[in-house]
Amino acid sequence: MPLTPRADLIPNTAAYENTPLIKATGFREYDARWLLGSEINLLGVQSLGLGLGTYLHELGQRRIVVGHDFRSYSLSVKQALSLGLVMAGCEVLDIGLALSPTAYFAQFDLDAPCVAMVTASHNENGWTGVKMGAAPPLTFGPDEIGRLRDIVLSGAGQTRAGGTLEQVEGVAERYIADAVGRCALRRPLRVVCACGNGTAGAFAPDALRRMGAEVIPLDCDLDWTFPRYNPNPEDAEMLHVMGKAVRTHGADLALGFDGDGDRCGVVDDEGEEIFADKIGLMLARDLAPLHPGATFVVDVKSTGLYATDPVLAAHGASTVYWKTGHSYIKRKTAELGALAGFEKSGHFFFAGPLGRGYDCGLTAAAAILAMLDRNPGRNLSDLKRSLPVAHTSLTMSPLCADDLKYGVAAEVVKTYQALAANGGKILGREITDVITVNGARVALEDGSWILVRPSSNKPELVVVVESTRSADDMRALFHQEVKPRLALWPAIGVYNQEI
Repeated sequence: MPLTPRADLIPNTAAYENTPLIKATGFREYDARWLLGSEINLLGVQSLGLGLGTYLHELGQRRIVVGHDFRSYSLSVKQALSLGLVMAGCEVLDIGLALSPTAYFAQFDLDAPCVAMVTASHNENGWTGVKMGAAPPLTFGPDEIGRLRDIVLSGAGQTRAGGTLEQVEGVAERYIADAVGRCALRRPLRVVCACGNGTAGAFAPDALRRMGAEVIPLDCDLDWTFPRYNPNPEDAEMLHVMGKAVRTHGADLALGFDGDGDRCGVVDDEGEEIFADKIGLMLARDLAPLHPGATFVVDVKSTGLYATDPVLAAHGASTVYWKTGHSYIKRKTAELGALAGFEKSGHFFFAGPLGRGYDCGLTAAAAILAMLDRNPGRNLSDLKRSLPVAHTSLTMSPLCADDLKYGVAAEVVKTYQALAANGGKILGREITDVITVNGARVALEDGSWILVRPSSNKPELVVVVESTRSADDMRALFHQEVKPRLALWPAIGVYNQEI
């Protein structure tokens, strides 16, 4: 009988060397992440593998792809995870060093329904984690993670005979060829490829060159200490370095990839960042004429311009706003048969003829380059300026305890629903819709909107406002509407920043 994991073990003790350590906090909404050593040990990772294998058998599966990112300890973590999976009777296919989308691709390439990718993405050194799925292209959501957590923490993992481990070569090359096949540039484009010394540095520069771009590598040497900045193309530090490189080299754009290559950040030819929701809108405008009647899925933090855009309307395109989180947007995109899904954090999901439905930074890069190729004579900044104007705030996060935030958010939702039902107005504007899939996204008659939702992984609420009128009006929506309304709840504390 395998040992039941504990959460109170201390490193450098005999118990730590003989008992699995797993803290429950590492099981998140749609993946798992821990600080290696203090929150999980290798025996704990082995127990995680045993629990995952047990759950896969519940689902009627046993064939699983495993891969690992470039950190000093990720190979050891993957080996411990694989040992647990083999103990559970699983057929483990080890593809070696990989990006997360390489592992997702391998599910199709190797006819393996399940995946367990060892990565902490862009988290600081010291973190480890696993992204998992059992029905490609989907990854686990709260229900699956919850069941896995219960199996693992209760020590209910079951050993079975028949487990195997096979090291599979050639998957990375086939993955790159698949991504490269989605773009063949006819116009010369100079592209800064920024990888933040993360795993993408081993794959992205080569892939972009094979798409036909002139590549300027930026921090593409693998170094798990992340000596300059964390590989997170949503963070200002990485974006500023990308912008400087564009201006220095006279590049057409910069493409930045996060630590495990499933996200892509974009800086235009003027060195200005374009957030993923606006890039998504540019892509949707480009794709709508080629795919009339297409559906796009975006997360609730994304610009409201999708709902009012005349180009999308002219080609019968529709947009569905859905819950923030890559697992949610990926699942909704598949459920609706949408052409693409876009999440503001930089996850892009291309389906149908454009991709296989999973989030992939290289597939996103191919789509962006192909869009530029279809618009000769126009720079990325030109395409950005052709968008309708919208003034969007940064994400503001007032403190709210984890055990209170969901209840508070539910009360906020009820308040805005009641305001809309009673004909109430916000700064003189009628409320046209209250989307409640993830907190309250309140749409106004002029296309402006406000969002209040609970954070998925921090003791905070998330607040975003957008105005179609002006930056001053955007600030007024926050200071005259959202902030005083949220002040009615004593559980809501100080903001991380204000506008």
